[in-house]
Amino acid sequence: MYEFLIVGSGLFGAVFAHQAKQQNKRCLVIEKRSHLGGNVYCEKVEGINVHKYGAHIFHTNNKEVWDFVNNLVPFNRYTNSPIANYHGKLYNLPFNMNTFYQMWGVTTPEAAKAKIEEQKAEAVAKMKAESVTEPRNLEEQGLCLVGKDIFEKLIKEYTEKQWGRTCNELPAFIIKRLPVRLVFDNNYFNDAYQGIPIGGYNKLIDALLRNIDCKTNTDFFNSEYRDWRKYAKQLVYTGPLDEYFDFRYGKLDWRTVSFKTRIEDTPNYQGNAVVNYTSHEVPYTRIIEHKHFEMFGSAVYDCQKTVISEEYSTEYTEGKEPYYPVNDEKNNRLAQKYRELADKEVNVIFGGRLAEYKYYDMAPVVEKVISMF
Repeated sequence: MYEFLIVGSGLFGAVFAHQAKQQNKRCLVIEKRSHLGGNVYCEKVEGINVHKYGAHIFHTNNKEVWDFVNNLVPFNRYTNSPIANYHGKLYNLPFNMNTFYQMWGVTTPEAAKAKIEEQKAEAVAKMKAESVTEPRNLEEQGLCLVGKDIFEKLIKEYTEKQWGRTCNELPAFIIKRLPVRLVFDNNYFNDAYQGIPIGGYNKLIDALLRNIDCKTNTDFFNSEYRDWRKYAKQLVYTGPLDEYFDFRYGKLDWRTVSFKTRIEDTPNYQGNAVVNYTSHEVPYTRIIEHKHFEMFGSAVYDCQKTVISEEYSTEYTEGKEPYYPVNDEKNNRLAQKYRELADKEVNVIFGGRLAEYKYYDMAPVVEKVISMF
């Protein structure tokens, strides 16, 4: 008899199993895929760790969380500094003095701020002329936060590709704020700690699940473990929330991502790990060049080939992987009904992005599980 049957070997399930084992609790982890690690799984191609399910960058301000993962596997010094490509012109992200220089040629924070305020005022004045006091949609919200140039070149079309909807169809609350930095700083995250496990995320998952019973190719809903009380005292469920309840109230909507990954016969394809393509003329949202997460300086050229992934954001359909909750009013109401059912389940813990219908970065998942113990 196990103490916990854990459905899913992604970060929530793996950290939970690790913490339970530290308290001498027996766990069984089951995973429907052929590999452990959920979406942080990496494949080795041409000596490069390829993030099979999209780029994962660990970042946190919580020293306890940073120390926890680094005690399992050392992390490197990767700093996320994405580039935006709009009709062939390049802009630094997040919005900072480099971006404003590239956009307008301004060289001082005062000049950049004045330009942004001028364009914000134009957006507010246009709304007032239409007797509108609050942004009615994402487009109006974005224009009021950063003005026309930044919104139209770096946000509008990229967001429409991500969501499959026009910005004036999307609710304003999706972007409550847009960070504007009046310093020359391309570091995307404000967190004190940031990096990638040396040797890839599989090292982290292997360390978390060391000496824990795990079964791959095992679908909870189509296996003997559906009757989980025969095997464990408690269930930890990290799969889709609506599926657990057999879609009683209907299906929750998701966005998903598909990848076209290929080997390029060059040591350095784009010079950066992440390049966003922010216009509709390019069908994918971004290109990831995986070697730049772990190879720096001359090491980039020691590896003669490179691997890139084009990312395409699409509507979720059966058979695809659910990635992002669609946090509109309809889905939030439906998710809440399922959460109320979940609260009534006895000896069942629902955790992680799918089971909570909530987007998580990696560090908050680790932090949440640590706090549970």
